[in-house]
Amino acid sequence: MNSSAHRAAMVGFVVTVALVVTAVVVPPLFDWQVWPRVHLDDGTFAPLHGYPQVKVGIGTLPAVLLALASLRWADPMSRRLPWRRLLLVAYAAGLVWLLALALVDGPEGISRVLGNPTEYLETARSVDDVPGLLREYVSRIPYDAPAGNWPVHIAGHPPGMVLFFVLLVKVGLGGDLAAGLVVTVIAATLPLAVMTTVRVLGAEDAARAAAPYLVLSPSAVFLAVSADAVMAVAVAWGMCLLAVASVGIRRDVSVGLPAGNGQERPVVSRRAARVAGVFAGILLGYVVFMSYGLLLAGVLALAVIWVGGGWRVLPIAIASAVAVALAFAVGGFAWWEAYPVLVDRYWDGLAHQRPGAYWTWGNLAALAISAGPLVGAGLGATWAARRDRADRVVVVLVAAAVIMVALADASQMSRAEVERIWLPFIPWLTLGCALLPERWRRPGLALQLGTALLVQHLLYTSW
Repeated sequence: MNSSAHRAAMVGFVVTVALVVTAVVVPPLFDWQVWPRVHLDDGTFAPLHGYPQVKVGIGTLPAVLLALASLRWADPMSRRLPWRRLLLVAYAAGLVWLLALALVDGPEGISRVLGNPTEYLETARSVDDVPGLLREYVSRIPYDAPAGNWPVHIAGHPPGMVLFFVLLVKVGLGGDLAAGLVVTVIAATLPLAVMTTVRVLGAEDAARAAAPYLVLSPSAVFLAVSADAVMAVAVAWGMCLLAVASVGIRRDVSVGLPAGNGQERPVVSRRAARVAGVFAGILLGYVVFMSYGLLLAGVLALAVIWVGGGWRVLPIAIASAVAVALAFAVGGFAWWEAYPVLVDRYWDGLAHQRPGAYWTWGNLAALAISAGPLVGAGLGATWAARRDRADRVVVVLVAAAVIMVALADASQMSRAEVERIWLPFIPWLTLGCALLPERWRRPGLALQLGTALLVQHLLYTSW
């Protein structure tokens, strides 16, 4: 099995690297304008929404030191630390990694993105009537809206993210820097949510094995201060609650008894499981009002319930999610009315200039850069383990992530910029790295760390 996993991982890795190289080389080689950015004066670096810019900043030294320390201690600590201490260390390391990479651009690396007029924060500062915002939301999506159209990020998403930033403004955290720090602090919880989900589903060894790759992912370059990081975190904690509900609601499972290898699942009563199901539905229902594309998170939700075996939680979660949708509709925003209008605006914009002949596969290359090339090896190892019942949790969750990416790509509603847009999918793809053979682990982590450092120091990534 170890040799087959090695071969499959190598195939996945080689294909991923070849995909990235091809996506970078083809446009300039054939003078093919694929429009990764609106403004081309500074140059481009397809498939990313950015351009070459060599830089060193105040975050460089701590980022490099953390990378070196992680190569020495991340793997042993993830295996040996008690679970709660592991979560604490993972959060601290992840937060430092996010901040250090962002600060390579200096303090504006934390404040610049959210301060951009096309982002949510500037609009959120002007909102003093939330019901009014919801009532006029759909009418201001089109470019030719009589009352003026929303900025691109507002128009391209339901109002859930705007309302998040409205809340930050109301509690005094609406400055560019303050909001950026809040988003980064939230983003650092993403690995914890994914690890906990996997552990609750009975695969603590896999959660521990995946921890270094989740915490020190190259996606940190795009997670820090990106609003999409908040979406990714909401999805992940929604899945964690759903896993707790699914495992706890089963009558034929004594949750808390040993779940293999001497490990124990957390004890959850059936009543607590139902409550978790309600909150999972509320959170995942709200996620759909943060991004239209996150309706695809339903694939992952079904995978979590399938692995957890608690199908009785499904109607509870669905009812809670529907309640969220109805609350928005009563407030004046109907998702099902807004989406067709958004599609029209999307194709009226830059998307119609971006060739599908490139972005259908260029998107996957951008995803590979954001997730790191080792993810391709992890997918190969997952394929090799597809019949191994011991690895079932990881295999099912990774398969769900692959399906979500495939559906998102096929929709053609995300031509370019997916290094950010697909952040909610990346940690679930990264779980495949837990199944890599031992000889891949330290070199693979070095590759991921090196990818993050190179991308941050050699490119202006726009995020």
